[in-house]
Amino acid sequence: MVACDDLAELLDEQAGFYRAVAAEYDDHALPLPGGDELSEALDAFRPTGSVLELACGPGTWTGQLLRHATDVTAVDASAEMLGIASARVGKQRVRFVLADLFGWRPDRRYDVVFFGFWLSHVPPERFASFWSLVADCLQPNGRVFFVDDGYRPVEELIEGEDSPVVQRRLIDGTAYRIVKVPYQPEDLEQQLDRMGWRSEVHSTSGPFYWGAGDRACPRQAP
Repeated sequence: MVACDDLAELLDEQAGFYRAVAAEYDDHALPLPGGDELSEALDAFRPTGSVLELACGPGTWTGQLLRHATDVTAVDASAEMLGIASARVGKQRVRFVLADLFGWRPDRRYDVVFFGFWLSHVPPERFASFWSLVADCLQPNGRVFFVDDGYRPVEELIEGEDSPVVQRRLIDGTAYRIVKVPYQPEDLEQQLDRMGWRSEVHSTSGPFYWGAGDRACPRQAP
């Protein structure tokens, strides 16, 4: 856990990193196995209807969502990322929203909520409130789909393996602290189950995982 004041500072630094890294984001992609399995799983899930994409970044997944969705609302805290995403996928059937997800609230509900490589950047202290936000974004029968990884190179572990804080560097060497929680799929599925989500979380052949689910129906009183 991170102290409250330190957490706010850490999240500001994380947001600053993603603003700074936007122009070189694709250059930091690692050729790890299993990435294609995420795209295949998303296509099999078929995110139809109105889709909300949280932390859309440079639009890496937005185009694939548009293959299935009627429309997409893409939210990100970085204007730089949104500019790249808009140039990549255009604005037809897409609404881009500049907002910090730790303070943002939706103005409508959606059939699907999607987030790619974002959950691991949510501090453990904000895990429950983040999933409460996801629930508030969904239609009563809405669905959620997410992809992520637990990859943390040793050189990033500036506070040790037990800390959710890692250090990332830009190409020019500038260092930033960010959150990177290495969830294990089985543990993540159990956490979500305890919070009232009905989900399945699957590993790939590499360090990636993907999950899909919805809100569990309330239990009927005997």
